[in-house]
Amino acid sequence: MMKKYEELMKICLDEAQKYRFDVAPNPMVCAIIYDENNDKIISKGVHKKYGENHAERNAIIEAGDVDFSDKTLIVNLEPCSHQGKTPPCADLIIEKGFKKVVIGTYDPNPLVCSQGVMKLKNAGIEVISGVLEDECKELNKVFIKNVTKKMPYVTVKIATTFDSKIVTAGGESKWITGEASRAYVQKLRAQHFGILSGSGTVLADNPALTCRLKGERSPERIIIDRHGKIPFDYQVFRDDDTRVFLATHNLERDFPKNVAPVEFANFRDLFAKLYNMGVYSILVETGKTILTTLVKQEMADEIYKFVSPKIFGTGMDFIGNLNVFKISECYKLEFREIERVEEDILIKARFLYDE
Repeated sequence: MMKKYEELMKICLDEAQKYRFDVAPNPMVCAIIYDENNDKIISKGVHKKYGENHAERNAIIEAGDVDFSDKTLIVNLEPCSHQGKTPPCADLIIEKGFKKVVIGTYDPNPLVCSQGVMKLKNAGIEVISGVLEDECKELNKVFIKNVTKKMPYVTVKIATTFDSKIVTAGGESKWITGEASRAYVQKLRAQHFGILSGSGTVLADNPALTCRLKGERSPERIIIDRHGKIPFDYQVFRDDDTRVFLATHNLERDFPKNVAPVEFANFRDLFAKLYNMGVYSILVETGKTILTTLVKQEMADEIYKFVSPKIFGTGMDFIGNLNVFKISECYKLEFREIERVEEDILIKARFLYDE
């Protein structure tokens, strides 16, 4: 039966991720009501919009007039046990008399973690937890960071040669990786609330920092320009109904109406302010100076490194001096996945900072 639960949980994950931006700052959740006796899905429910019904309630409504006493509820996140914008889902599940509940992972909020499961068990409902737990946590990694740290989830994207260079000795950087890798980056942009770049990159390339995939939203733009060097006629500042945040120390300029200046002390301060303004995840596309600072300040969560089968020999490294003199002092990562992107290789890794 566990194999069947995993199959159903994969359906939950696929359905839940469709509403990534609509449910924020809530998690992405899908619930399935399953008849084990007849191997039949009775209904599916998805949390579709912040403030509206949770997935479990939608699945129950969709099921209609059904006897739930022999039914199993599959859900990728522990049913909530507290009153928020909607009533507790755990109470509704108990009221309907479900026989069994299968969950992917517990609620990461330390104030409510495991309380929903405890409620269900105390009511005599069988609970199976940890089904595809890693995949369920991966789906809601942004929510987990948001609810535990009150900070956005920060992903760094870099493109390097085999010898980890990002610019030739002659100053060229386009294009290091192939078309497939650049298309992959557009998907990454579509998955993030914000995209961050620095004044050096913007002045050198005058990028648009949009998502060029048809039907996908572009991330909100966050530009680091401490001293106000970038002219406001650059593409990143255009008025296109996408919010633009200018992280700066120069507040004496006349800012365009679509550009919000944000004064900041360091990246922790900046990201906390952005989180409070609804930027729940950030894709960083910038040069080595900002990346080096992010790592030193332990503010990057994950890195996507696209590696091209090219060697420059000389040129600019993708990261600067981290003041590491002993192996024991190095910054550690956990490899998550390695995949081919046509001629390139993509390495996904998560930073492991000491708590």
